[in-house]
Amino acid sequence: MTDATAAPTPRGAAVGRGIGIGLMYGLFRPRVLGAWRVPAAGPVILAVNHAHNIDGPMLMGTAPRPVHFLIKKEAFVGPLDPFLRGIGQLKVDRTTVDRAAVTRALGVLEDGGALGIFPEGTRGEGDFASLRAGLAYFAVRGGAPIVPVAVLGSTERRGRLIPALPPLRSRVDVVFGDAFQAGDGSGRRTRKALDEATLRIQGALTAHLENARRLTGRPATT
Repeated sequence: MTDATAAPTPRGAAVGRGIGIGLMYGLFRPRVLGAWRVPAAGPVILAVNHAHNIDGPMLMGTAPRPVHFLIKKEAFVGPLDPFLRGIGQLKVDRTTVDRAAVTRALGVLEDGGALGIFPEGTRGEGDFASLRAGLAYFAVRGGAPIVPVAVLGSTERRGRLIPALPPLRSRVDVVFGDAFQAGDGSGRRTRKALDEATLRIQGALTAHLENARRLTGRPATT
């Protein structure tokens, strides 16, 4: 059994990537654009819009590097708990400042890993309209560039055989944007600096999502 206090391992995330590749390419038809924009090495944060449950697994299976995701603690139930820990994913309590999750996430960046974050904190419209400050904190504190990622098509409803999933073998677009720094270069982590970084991040993520929709021909609802 995986130690609940153990740090996530790169090997676990690599296993999770392999599982994600098998499942996502087996069930759907991902079209991946711009994966070369993800730095090949070193710390990086992948900031993903979140409108459907498969968005995380889809990124795990299409990103060019293994990803450690911050996932709500409610998902870590029953056999999923040791499984998610085993594949290098991070449990976070969204109702409080989860210092243990913060420490593990920063540890991923310090070790040169890829950290996956849903900036909106929970599933919504997937339009980056409401961002939490956590992403700015990790980016500024960890000194890691942010790569915006748009997952489009996961909310398609026509032709579904399983209500909780997009239509099997349907196309889901995963679009990676240009990496950028959230901070202003000063290294400041004051509330004002983080608020400014959050606004900077929101602008970059929203612009990427709009560009991804134009590039793929996706309407705003998918």
